[in-house]
Amino acid sequence: MSDRVVAYVPQPAGRDRLGVASGSDGRDRLAASLPENVELVDAPREDVRFAVPAYGVEIDLEALPALEVVQLLSAGAEWMIDRVPEGVTLCNARGARDRAMAEWIVAALLADLKRVRPFAEAQAARRWKRLDIHDLSDLKVAVLGHGASGRELERLLAPFGTPVRGIARRARPDEGVVALEDAGEVLAWCDALVNLLPLTPETKRVVDAKFLSSLPDDALYVNLGRGPTTDTYALIEELRRGRLRAVLDVVDPEPLPPEHPLWEAPGLMLSPHVAGDTPGSDRAAWRLVAEQLARFARGERLVNVVSSSAGY
Repeated sequence: MSDRVVAYVPQPAGRDRLGVASGSDGRDRLAASLPENVELVDAPREDVRFAVPAYGVEIDLEALPALEVVQLLSAGAEWMIDRVPEGVTLCNARGARDRAMAEWIVAALLADLKRVRPFAEAQAARRWKRLDIHDLSDLKVAVLGHGASGRELERLLAPFGTPVRGIARRARPDEGVVALEDAGEVLAWCDALVNLLPLTPETKRVVDAKFLSSLPDDALYVNLGRGPTTDTYALIEELRRGRLRAVLDVVDPEPLPPEHPLWEAPGLMLSPHVAGDTPGSDRAAWRLVAEQLARFARGERLVNVVSSSAGY
């Protein structure tokens, strides 16, 4: 490996739906923290070895013949994984947005328990309307796709006394996490299901009509993983029946077209894929990029490798 590293970091035009910092703040912080042998460029060059693409900014990776590493600013990698050339290592920003996402989940749970939307609707209609509200300590939460974000959520919920159980690809009995194929008992137990699944061929529409039917009546479904992990129309049917409620930060399709029936589904609160999009998570993502670039410049093993045939 040569001592000199050219890193291509295009400037995002604005804050995108995956939480990439807008303007020059993130890139400037990166530039100020790099080793002397790393050169940052904002245009493609033939000697680029390390690239940091932003969602929505087109990069022709095939036009970078010296490219060795693609480092993302998002935890989700499904939008990039099929575009990475053979022999190039792809890394994500897993962990950088865990705190922001966990906080959003706590906010979603509280908003539902404290009936934020019905009270707002009553206020808009000038109706003095009493509704039953509930406590986090009485809520049983299941986390689908339990990993680092799920553990952070458990940490934030612990002071409230909220019981949490996890569902993952593989069982982890010491953490109270069951395998996906054994999820039935946990789904029947919970009052709220939080979906943190990444999008893979195995997880696409895994939350289908049968899966949703395993949840108890009056359960809450929260999704901030990826929209296509859920069968949207199966969820709409449950919402229309009034059997489930939902808080969604991700949907399928995105952006949601104005005419889509999900907009008018009862019992739903919706945000436009912003759960991980906070100043703190942006800073953490750029710090991770700086650390990865420093590792690469020193010839050390990279972290958060999603796919690689190059030995990093």
